Order: sequence, then C-alpha cells, then structure tokens
Amino acid sequence: MDPTLILLVVALGAFIVFQVFQGRKRKRETEERQTKFVPGVEIMTNYGLYGTILTMDEETNVVEIESTPGTVLKIHRQTILKVADYAVVAEPEEATDILENDDPAVIDQPVADGSRGDTPEFGERVEPEATPAEQPKKSDD
Repeated sequence: MDPTLILLVVALGAFIVFQVFQGRKRKRETEERQTKFVPGVEIMTNYGLYGTILTMDEETNVVEIESTPGTVLKIHRQTILKVADYAVVAEPEEATDILENDDPAVIDQPVADGSRGDTPEFGERVEPEATPAEQPKKSDD
C-alpha cells in the first residue's frame, strides 16, 4: 500500500476519535451546567437578559424568570446560558473638563431674556435673521 494513503487514513481516524471525545466533553459540561439551574438561582440568557429562576417545567422546557421585581418572563430552557457572575464595576472617574470655566452655575445661567443663550427650546422654530438687503423697505408715507 501507498504510505500516503495509510497516513491519510490514520489522520482521518484521529480526527474522528478527536471529535467523539470533544462531543462527550461538551455533553458532560452541558449536563453539569443544567444541574446548576434550579429555582432561586440568578442566570444570564443567550441574549444578555439577567433574571432569577422562579419555576422550571421539564416536560415543556419552559422556564419562568423574574427579570425585575414583578416582571415574570417565560423563556425556553435552552436559552439559559450560564449562572450569573457579576463583574465588579469600577467607579467612574469624575469628569473635570466639562468647559473651560468648570463652574456648573455658569453653565446653567439663563440669559437676560429668560432663554438659555442661543439654543432654542425643544420644538421651538428658529427663523434665520434677515440681512439688510432682505429686510422690507419702510415707506415714508
């Protein structure tokens, strides 16, 4: 027999054995993960929703989770990704360079006419100022 053919068959056999062992490993990990999903545990779903498991129906694979107090959602059991492990969030640094002045009292000071400078209020129509050539002529009648 050709040594290349023997090498190819051995490589194919090794690939198949490797796939079988990886499949068993994934199945074992999935079963271990599923045993952690019991009522009262905080979980994260595949789409990033966090919640607490309230009930699990093994026959229909429906899980009821409470995402916020009083909000109960029904999801499929396979959408549960993992038990929630919250990362510690660092405190945000204080913003110091808001403006050159850095004085919040100056930022929110209204202008003499009661408005806040050149910015219009929400929904307010802003008309462009007319140039002297566009201003209506006054009649001397």
